[in-house]
Amino acid sequence: MLDTTRSNAKAKYHAYEYDSHASDAQSDVKALVRDAQSMLTAAAALTGEKADELRNRGMEMLDRALGKAGRYQDQALERSKELAHEADVYVRDNPYRTLVVAAGIGIALGILLSRKQ
Repeated sequence: MLDTTRSNAKAKYHAYEYDSHASDAQSDVKALVRDAQSMLTAAAALTGEKADELRNRGMEMLDRALGKAGRYQDQALERSKELAHEADVYVRDNPYRTLVVAAGIGIALGILLSRKQ
């Protein structure tokens, strides 16, 4: 029982930590894209060397945003695999508890869906 409580607390902490990193990642990528868009917009109004420089910088920023997005996607995939493994271990360690919870959720959904008809 104590191990289950510790494991639940650990899972909640990791979920909070992951949500925090995901939010930071999302804001980083959005900021990079906004900056790149503003540079490309400014470059459209200019001509010559300055425009080329701004366009190149904008493209570099977009490339960095895409690179960060790819890294965050890989991290999310890895984390989802870890969570799936933890869920598998939990189900194997607590088969009856899992069965009772799943049956309870099924009954509750059945009641809710039958009332709507």
